[in-house]
Amino acid sequence: MITALVDITEDFPILKRQINGHRLIYLDSAATSQKPQIVIDRLVQYYETTNANVLRSVHTLAEEATTAMEEAREKIARFIHANSPREVIFTRGTTESLNTIARAWGDKFLEAGDEIVLSPMEHHSNLIPWQQLAKRVGAKLKFIELQPNGTITVEAVKQQITERTRIVTLSAVSNVLGTINPIADVASLAHQVGAIMVVDGAQSVPHQPTDVQALGIDFLAFSGHKMLGPTGIGVLWGKEALLEAADPVMFGGEMIAYVDRDDATWAELPAKFEGGTPHIAGAIGLGTAVDYLSAIGMERIEEHSRMLAEEAYRRLASLSDVVVYGPEYPRTSLVAFNIVGIHPHDIAQVFDSRGIAIRAGHHCAQPLMHWLDVGSTARASFYLYNSDRDIDELVDAIEATKRYFKR
Repeated sequence: MITALVDITEDFPILKRQINGHRLIYLDSAATSQKPQIVIDRLVQYYETTNANVLRSVHTLAEEATTAMEEAREKIARFIHANSPREVIFTRGTTESLNTIARAWGDKFLEAGDEIVLSPMEHHSNLIPWQQLAKRVGAKLKFIELQPNGTITVEAVKQQITERTRIVTLSAVSNVLGTINPIADVASLAHQVGAIMVVDGAQSVPHQPTDVQALGIDFLAFSGHKMLGPTGIGVLWGKEALLEAADPVMFGGEMIAYVDRDDATWAELPAKFEGGTPHIAGAIGLGTAVDYLSAIGMERIEEHSRMLAEEAYRRLASLSDVVVYGPEYPRTSLVAFNIVGIHPHDIAQVFDSRGIAIRAGHHCAQPLMHWLDVGSTARASFYLYNSDRDIDELVDAIEATKRYFKR
């Protein structure tokens, strides 16, 4: 029996909703997670009592807001085992973080003929920034061949890394296959040729303990809204020396040290990469979400996500006319599937009529859809508020969909 890790009705008010006369069963956390009451309350508290801009004024509200945001930065640094809060840059999310690395580090240090190694399973956010970087500087993209079950082997990575490789980048967890990639091993290979290792942690940081030191990586990008925090806030973590060497990409606000009519110098980290007014409430709310996750324990959450994903895979794979993608195990947090002869959008609509929220489409991973030889899939994704009761409803909904379309 797999039970939810939290008090659903008390901690997550939205899960009390009825959708089309049915209990809401939220299976779309890979797109965005629901928010616990404590995070919602913290956002309201900030705007009701502390609202002011940060790093500018010396009045009480401004100092309280600055203190609250920097405390959130310190919590996040501890959460991912950063060496210093100076290495934690607030961004709008994973996409902005990865684009920032490509611009700030890639534009400065890559040149024509250099190589960027990545996989066909990447979310567009971890593909397009590198495509554009390659076009700007004349670099070459090289793709790691996937195994038939959608996994990556270290041997396959070795075949693509050469002395010209400057960047290796991978998602820690695929947002379609649920695949868990061997990040530490790949980072070691990247460093052997002097390349940097960039990790898309959008689907891993919410579901498993993250230790950037143990992984041996150089940059990590993740989003707050997929880990119980607000939308519009994310994190770019980087080794301090690399961030110091890179150039800022957003200019204005408190990212400057000195400006005259003809030139400017930059503030110290992390302000150097946080041009303009940051998402203050979002950062504070993300700090509260980190507190909530830490109180439960990321090891427990990792085990819960793994059990739900593997149980869902096993049960769906046993159904007739259902195709499930990715490895049976190890996997985490989600399962993508199709019902033979039924479009995923039709599946999602039938599910919604039963109060079940899933995602249907290409999941911002069109090269992976091509590799799977499908146009799109349905996807059920889980989090700490889900249980095996939700998998029961998922299986029932699949059978109901098949009956509706007479499969």
